Amino acid sequence: MRPDEFPLSSLKTTVIVAALLSLAACGRSAPPAQAAPEAPPAAVTVIKVQSEPVLRSDELPGRVAALRTADIRPQVSGIVLRRLFEQGAEVKAGQKLFQLNAAPFQADADAADAALQQALATSRRAMQQAERLQPLMEADAVSRQAYDDAVAQRDQAVASVAQARAALARRRLDLAFASIEAPIAGRIGSELVTEGALVGQADTNPMARIEQIDKVYVDVRQRATSLAAGAATAQPVTIIGADGKPYPHSGKVLFAGTSVDAGTGDTIVRVLVDNPQRQLLPGMFVRARIARGAPADTVLVPQQAVQRSSDGQARVWVVDSARKASLRPVQVEEVIAQQYVVASGLKAGETLVIEGQERLQPGAVVTPQPWQHKAAAAKAAAAH
Repeated sequence: MRPDEFPLSSLKTTVIVAALLSLAACGRSAPPAQAAPEAPPAAVTVIKVQSEPVLRSDELPGRVAALRTADIRPQVSGIVLRRLFEQGAEVKAGQKLFQLNAAPFQADADAADAALQQALATSRRAMQQAERLQPLMEADAVSRQAYDDAVAQRDQAVASVAQARAALARRRLDLAFASIEAPIAGRIGSELVTEGALVGQADTNPMARIEQIDKVYVDVRQRATSLAAGAATAQPVTIIGADGKPYPHSGKVLFAGTSVDAGTGDTIVRVLVDNPQRQLLPGMFVRARIARGAPADTVLVPQQAVQRSSDGQARVWVVDSARKASLRPVQVEEVIAQQYVVASGLKAGETLVIEGQERLQPGAVVTPQPWQHKAAAAKAAAAH
């Protein structure tokens, strides 16, 4: 059948059916789109900020000095016969260190002793002469002038005896000085003269040097402005060695210098430190942690809680009572035991975010969990 012969009624019916099917397809509603699941609140670790008494301190460079130093020098001139000490050993006060040739001093002492005996003999004769003339003078058997001359000779003889005694004492002292002794106890260094050397009082170099180092001084240079704020002299001073470890014995501040270096603005603070093991040696450079004032209530926060903006401003995340996070600027100062000292911007009792800040936005609701320091957590885990 040709198309032009297709019945008109059949064509109309086909068009109507197609239209009805199209309308049915358009009227069918599309399935509703499912909403994306809401993200859970970010989990963060937090602590309650607390204020606690903190002892602020300054860590300053210092140099070790011996408690006492004695240069061994001769008090008489002579030849060194023997060295009587071990170099580098501990010596006691009064211990003999060098022996000089004592023969010349012994001879001088013997001569002075003989002169004393002569003066004593002369004195006895003069006294006897004065005693004999006294009754004769009273009986007018001799003149008054003769008696006065005898008394004057007696007094001169007595003075000569005193002079001879002093000369003998001096010669005996020189003889004693031939044995050179340690004036103080301490550690003696190397000998600076050899046996056979001629030494004398005019020598510029000492024979040896003793340093008392069972206690030592640490001289610290501190800014005068910090000193004006008041150093806590009653607080112990921690000495830190070159290895960064604290010395086992603490020190105490003895005094602060009364003058200020015009070039640096520093003054000297002297610290006394016990040194029983002789670990601190004169000339060593150390660091001293000196308290700055008395302990004061201070807010401390862990270092990881503090973030920096592009301009260097310190910021922290805090959580309010509704568990909403907010970013707050704070002012921090020095670090004490891996914690920042907060000068302003944070108060005791507030909730501070320690870990998980990278997932936060201002106003975001969080799931806070108590923060525990890694060292404390490791200790607790080891205990279980």
